[in-house]
Amino acid sequence: MKEDLLDIVCCPLDKHDLELAIDEEDDGDIVSGTLTCTECGEAYPIKDGIPNLLPPDMREAA
Repeated sequence: MKEDLLDIVCCPLDKHDLELAIDEEDDGDIVSGTLTCTECGEAYPIKDGIPNLLPPDMREAA
């Protein structure tokens, strides 16, 4: 995931901004980390460079 993606993504629950916490980076790409909503506090994982922006109930079912 590129950090520029933060300019266009938002929390799927309440449409507020997401805050990025990077765990692993490779050549400018975010490989793993967390996107956290600045309003509701819901956290969305980034694994293998792909942010999982499914709502929590759908994420657990998948």
